[in-house]
Amino acid sequence: MSGPECCSNPPILNPNAGSGHVEKLGALNAYIAGSPNSKSSVLLVSDVFGYEAPNLRKLADKVAAAGYFVVVPDFLNGEPYNPENPDRPLPIWIKDHGTDKGFEDAKPIIEAIKSKGVSSVGAAGFCWGAKVVTELAKSRLIQAAVLLHPSFVSVDDIKAVDIPYSILGAEIDRLSPPELVKQFEEILSAKSAPSFVKIFPKVSHGWTVRYSPEDAEAVKAAEEAHQDLLDWVAKHLK
Repeated sequence: MSGPECCSNPPILNPNAGSGHVEKLGALNAYIAGSPNSKSSVLLVSDVFGYEAPNLRKLADKVAAAGYFVVVPDFLNGEPYNPENPDRPLPIWIKDHGTDKGFEDAKPIIEAIKSKGVSSVGAAGFCWGAKVVTELAKSRLIQAAVLLHPSFVSVDDIKAVDIPYSILGAEIDRLSPPELVKQFEEILSAKSAPSFVKIFPKVSHGWTVRYSPEDAEAVKAAEEAHQDLLDWVAKHLK
């Protein structure tokens, strides 16, 4: 399930990125942006590189600016995947950072968000995070879900989802190739819950958060996906 694409273009992590702040929520540190008085919250679940990725925090700020209370938890507990560390190759690292653990850790975070008076919670997951978000969707702990270039998500997972659910896939993606995403779309379209599936041409797995800000085409493709995410939560959270 996890090939080189999963880890291509690693971001340069920056604990000070973004205009929000880090605080403890549930049992984890989380990057927080937007008004805590908002009635709608969006949880962003990172890829294997974690919550200090500047492009992810920039997106969190953008979602916050649209009126949401945005939470980006450190589901990797201070140990994002580091491709430069030969002692912790991905198969070893993933054993300590399973998506099942991410799902369990997300439950108290959602409770903490709701304790602030938030009435609706949506979640968007990137690569690794997409599986965590899918588990939250299956358990109906969130009101709307967006998956961006998912990893580890199976046909059986999709069959078990019955909330508004969107998948944004890449044309060049061995982890969730277009054929698999189209299979997901067929299953979703037979359900009563709303769904939206889109495959972006000429982009690779990770394109929505692991783009170079200097590459105008890459930025444009990422921003189109970000707008689709915003449109989806606006439709199903407010």
